[in-house]
Amino acid sequence: MNVVEGEYSDSKEHVYLQETFYILSKKNSVFRVRLTSKGLSLTKETDGSCKEQTILLRDIVGSKCMRSKRRRPGAGSCVCSSLVGPHQLKVVDENSGDLDENDISAYLYVYAYILKRSRRTFKRERTTITLRFRSYDKYDDNNKEAQKWRATLKCLIASQPITYAPPVNDKKLLILLNPKSGPGKAREQFQTKIAPILQEAEVPYDLHVTKYAQYAREFVRTRNVYAWRGIVAVGGDGVLFEILNGMFERLDWQQAFSEVPLAIMPCGSGNGLARSICHLYNEPYIPQNLTGLSMALARGDSTHMDVVRVETKTKIMFSFLSIGWGLLSDIDIESERLRAMGGQRFAVWAVARILGLRKYKGVVSYMKIKDISNLPKAKQPLTLSHSVSQDGALDSPDAEAFIDCDEHSEVYSNARSGRHQRVDSWYSVNSRRSAFFSTRGSEYHSVTSENSEMRSPVHVCMHGPASHLPSLMSQLPTNWVHEQGEFIMVHVSYQSYIGEDFFFAPRSQLCDGVMWMLIIKVGVSRSQLLSFLVNANQAPHAELNSEYIKMVPVSAFRIVPEGSDGILTVDGELVEYGPIQAEIFPNIVKLMVPDNK
Repeated sequence: MNVVEGEYSDSKEHVYLQETFYILSKKNSVFRVRLTSKGLSLTKETDGSCKEQTILLRDIVGSKCMRSKRRRPGAGSCVCSSLVGPHQLKVVDENSGDLDENDISAYLYVYAYILKRSRRTFKRERTTITLRFRSYDKYDDNNKEAQKWRATLKCLIASQPITYAPPVNDKKLLILLNPKSGPGKAREQFQTKIAPILQEAEVPYDLHVTKYAQYAREFVRTRNVYAWRGIVAVGGDGVLFEILNGMFERLDWQQAFSEVPLAIMPCGSGNGLARSICHLYNEPYIPQNLTGLSMALARGDSTHMDVVRVETKTKIMFSFLSIGWGLLSDIDIESERLRAMGGQRFAVWAVARILGLRKYKGVVSYMKIKDISNLPKAKQPLTLSHSVSQDGALDSPDAEAFIDCDEHSEVYSNARSGRHQRVDSWYSVNSRRSAFFSTRGSEYHSVTSENSEMRSPVHVCMHGPASHLPSLMSQLPTNWVHEQGEFIMVHVSYQSYIGEDFFFAPRSQLCDGVMWMLIIKVGVSRSQLLSFLVNANQAPHAELNSEYIKMVPVSAFRIVPEGSDGILTVDGELVEYGPIQAEIFPNIVKLMVPDNK
């Protein structure tokens, strides 16, 4: 056994361990395996020829030491193999009682999902690398060597100092799953797509299935969220919307967001945030394939994300995706009746809405960002002033106070809970407990279990960063732009995608302090609208600045519709129709993202 430490093959690659493995069924064939700072390097030498492959660290999710269960003909001929599909060898956990005592070998299984090109796109292919250690006469000695490789690999994956004891994180992931999201397949997708990767990575989790509307919101508001390493929303964007606002209803919201990252696993209809994350981190996004984002859960890497503070007449809420008025919001909400179709429901309803085009009168005001190229990219979370919303009349600063706002002042305003309930937030009381894959220490909490009901406090307060805007009915500052007239739609997004196939703001980043406002006025032709929707995956509107269609970068805005008949949405959630204003706050939330190093 050759253990190499402190050796450098070049100025960029650090070699931690290396070993030579033999293929007994083929004479003169060997595998030279190195564990380096880049990943697992496999060099196959056969009759003078050499073929090398490197499994990058970012593609490896975990590893495990195993023992053989029984010997099969030919199973011992290869001591190093790359397996795709069914395993060629029966193995069991090293602590299992069902062992083959005659085999003194220790097997190290390395689980990886390699990024490969498939026709015009990329996809991840599951690969298991099996290293068989049997240089010594006793299993304990062989296992010691295998464990050394396992520990070193896990330290490299976790970006921690190399030790011969694997890093330990006793905290579990909190997974909140909405079984009614999208076409209602979140349970199945978790079981078949997400849980196996968490198992391979040895990441334990607590799984809670939502029972009723606002269940996830109440859960994160009332529980000790510091007991978990992260909070994962499995479902549509609506589940994360509940989690986000539940966190802002905590007195310790700042600490909670700084210590507990959030994550989204797309099992809904829209899935805009998940699609944006994959776009920004060069991760393949294939509907119904959650491999890349599941790997992000396993690795635990995170970055910061902006949030938008939204104020209506009676509520304050926080948003991570978009705010809409008009055409797109009409399509989103009215197509709920076609939820069983999944994402296709949007396309079907879009045709109906273009044929029966609606017009909306009102005033759109915004604070335009004149030069987005010079926006500062803040790297650390901001220390923000604190605001609380309680029962009572709205009491926000007026226009003059906005100019000289004390950043440490507290703002008290009303945030009575809304009554809109999404269809996909309900849990069927007829459902039964399902069998889920589980890693050691993981738990599945059925909503029919005893003591599953939560009791919410009578008075719920919305906290969060203090607003810098005047009150909703007060005059706006003189440097704002105002547009009055008839509109087909106004849609504002702070993510690159607002749906799986809707590329809305190509220049948007997770944390850049910019909202992108698309304004489409009456006068645009139906053919232009149809082209806009049909080519939404190419974002042709992003560079338009015409009389009827334009895209504007803003830091704050206000929409005041005329009349009472219309639809307003926040992150796809229906909110009360009437005046609405919003402002963006950078670096508030930590979000789990893929490794792009």
